[in-house]
Amino acid sequence: MIDVLVVDDDLRVAEINCAYVAKVAGFRVVARAHSAAEALARLAERRVDLVLLDHGLPDENGLTVVRELRALGRETDVIMVTAARDMATVQAAMRHGAVQYLVKPFTFAGLRSKLEAYAALRRALESGGEAEQSEVDRMFGALSASTVPTLPTGHSPATAEVVRQVLLGAGGPLSAQEIAARAGMSRQTAQRYLKLLERAGRVRLTLRYGETGRPEHRYAWPHP
Repeated sequence: MIDVLVVDDDLRVAEINCAYVAKVAGFRVVARAHSAAEALARLAERRVDLVLLDHGLPDENGLTVVRELRALGRETDVIMVTAARDMATVQAAMRHGAVQYLVKPFTFAGLRSKLEAYAALRRALESGGEAEQSEVDRMFGALSASTVPTLPTGHSPATAEVVRQVLLGAGGPLSAQEIAARAGMSRQTAQRYLKLLERAGRVRLTLRYGETGRPEHRYAWPHP
């Protein structure tokens, strides 16, 4: 079993998240917390495999909890479960070793896909031995498999995930230029990934017609 700590300042949301986790085979909630201090206390009390961690906590933010864990040498895995959509928070979460990032509000199916992908990665890592490049690529892509498709050689799942997060937080369709600006990448890079995601059926493409010239391509990520 994978032991989970659920951290959320909202008691009702924490209860819902616990119920969601309990419905996924192989996972069990062993503790819950409603602040950063309480989360760190729970982690000091017992071993936990995975933390479902809200960012907006009343005393410190979720990233502070992650930084404290890493400073203590704790290798507990973290999935950020938060309404924070700004790219600075997403990037900081990635840099501090969060294995996934789930934007609120989400459905049970959305959380289940993240947990199942995480469980698959754990199984692969626990099998031991050595890995060929193809196996390494598969493992690194496992956590994003539920949100972005298998990408051609030379394309990064992490970059595709950044594009996805921009679209999720947009509140409406965006152009390739707008996506590039929010993601901090070139328009050409954004457009390349958008075309791949659109062909895979993950991104919805619409056209906005102006008075003259060719229609503008607008992209959106359908919410689950």
